Amino acid sequence: MADTPGFNEKTMLDRLFRQARSHNGWTDRPVTDETVRAIYDLAKWGPTTANSTPARFAFIRSATAKARLKPHLNAGNVDKVMQAPCTVIIAGDSRFYEYYATLFPSRDMRSVFEGKDALIADTVARSSTLQGAYLIMAARALGLDCGPMSGFDQAGTDAEFFPDGRWKSNFLCNMGYGKAEALFPRNPRLDFEAACLDL
Repeated sequence: MADTPGFNEKTMLDRLFRQARSHNGWTDRPVTDETVRAIYDLAKWGPTTANSTPARFAFIRSATAKARLKPHLNAGNVDKVMQAPCTVIIAGDSRFYEYYATLFPSRDMRSVFEGKDALIADTVARSSTLQGAYLIMAARALGLDCGPMSGFDQAGTDAEFFPDGRWKSNFLCNMGYGKAEALFPRNPRLDFEAACLDL
């Protein structure tokens, strides 16, 4: 990537990590159809358990969809979500293994998971969370800001948006173009010695 013409490694790393922030306030610039698809088309390449790719993403952009989500938000998150041009429900598909003929054609992976509820739940929890993080990084790489959050009624959200029970929400992420003036002061992070073992 560093050899790509016009690529500035420092700028990209700042955008993805060092200068990226969790945003709470948003401009009214929309997140377009093309941008939504571009975000997913980047994020889908991230690794998951046995290429299970169990995450499912509901991009909430219309006023009607926002109104459906609003009753399920904690009070402190209502304004953030209502103002954001896009809120993504990151969910997990409890029957992800049904896609294995496409996702892992060289081996019968469906039989590894089908009927094994604990393994399914563990895989969905881990890999859908990973995929949600990939989605955030993809959005940042494309110049958007993100505001991931919990603080919502998962059961209510699932009943509203995924009534057949197959998809289960994991977390939410606002996406768009953030207002710098709405940011809180940045909190510190742990240094290497506090967070890592180098064995």
